[in-house]
Amino acid sequence: MDHPFRPVRIEDYEPLIGAEAVDRLEDKARRLAGLRVVNVSSTFYGGGVAEILSSLTLLQQTMGVRADWRLIQGSPDFFSTTKKMHNALQGGEIELNQLKKDVYEGVIAQNAMRMDMAADVVVVHDPQPLPLIKHFRRTCPWIWRCHVDLSRPDSDTWNYLRSFVEDYDATVLSLPEYARETAVPQLFFMPAIDPFTLKNRPLSDAEMDERLGHYGIPTDLPIVAQVSRFDRWKDPMGVIEAFRLARREVEATLVLLGNVAIDDPEGQQVFESLLAAKEDRILILTAEDSALVNALQTRAAVVLQKSLREGFGLTVTEAMWKGAAVIGGRCGGIAHQIDDGVSGFLVSSVQEAADRIVTLLRDADLRRRLGTAARASVRARFLMPRLAEQYLDLYSAFEPRFVLHRRPDANLDVLPGGALAGRSA
Repeated sequence: MDHPFRPVRIEDYEPLIGAEAVDRLEDKARRLAGLRVVNVSSTFYGGGVAEILSSLTLLQQTMGVRADWRLIQGSPDFFSTTKKMHNALQGGEIELNQLKKDVYEGVIAQNAMRMDMAADVVVVHDPQPLPLIKHFRRTCPWIWRCHVDLSRPDSDTWNYLRSFVEDYDATVLSLPEYARETAVPQLFFMPAIDPFTLKNRPLSDAEMDERLGHYGIPTDLPIVAQVSRFDRWKDPMGVIEAFRLARREVEATLVLLGNVAIDDPEGQQVFESLLAAKEDRILILTAEDSALVNALQTRAAVVLQKSLREGFGLTVTEAMWKGAAVIGGRCGGIAHQIDDGVSGFLVSSVQEAADRIVTLLRDADLRRRLGTAARASVRARFLMPRLAEQYLDLYSAFEPRFVLHRRPDANLDVLPGGALAGRSA
């Protein structure tokens, strides 16, 4: 890139993905020049969906696709309800009474009155804006992109939301194991990162020192870090327990860095519940600071993402890209990113996490080997051009009446509506 404020273009990726891949994407984009795509989500920051859309929409714009990104507005009651739905879709419990449904559907009806959805393709992200489709006369394909782990949803919650999902022309899930029994075709796109953002590009030692110093993060001992939203599914208390066990054998500093997204009202409660565990060598910080995330993931001897449920886990991808030694919970998308023992470690308990922390802190060569393999894996599988190409292929796949048709050169894995490829619903 010539200037830090110039949008990233597909040709900037040539050193990472090769000229042939760049040419292929440019050719596919030319076929769709001027296509209007409207994305709808619930927040511009805080979490993987915002991270992806921030880069993906700009990259699509530079490729000639008119990609827009809009937000729904919601009351605290609305986001409290949608957070409970999110938890229920990942296996939690919820009392989904009529009052909650009325709040949910009512806020979306109000949003629909304010929104101009004129487009050639509409992509609605996650459960929060899902019912929008009920309020528009559709003149183009509508796609529901669900970033949540749907492998074990609460049945009542899923059955309720499915009444909206089945109005869509296609759904995109992160992994095949999240497929549900539905009449709508299902596709599977794993998320990806933009290596040129402030969060992911190389920082100088001076820049990293300044950020860590600004937040009072000591560097005299190895750093163990977890960077993620303050969410019980990320198991921050389990990280603290694992660190305390590991500290019986090795010296280190633990840093839990998180944020509180506007569509996650439980985040502040989780953050406050952790503060009692703070001490000199256990730091619990909340900040929206991409450079700090970058510095922490780069400088940490060990990066954890000890999730109990995880739709994908972009913080794992980000840390792997920086060559970090990563320990991840054996769940969801994390298990698809980390090759256990090769590009990181997968764990299923606090004790396993503690043991791996000790092993890694004692073996710098192992940390380097895992980090090298991790970065190579991200380069090959989880950079933004791969995801952009899958979306281009999806947009091209719709024929008249919004029926999916797979082009011969498309990188799409489509599960037809009503089929689960042998998986139980």
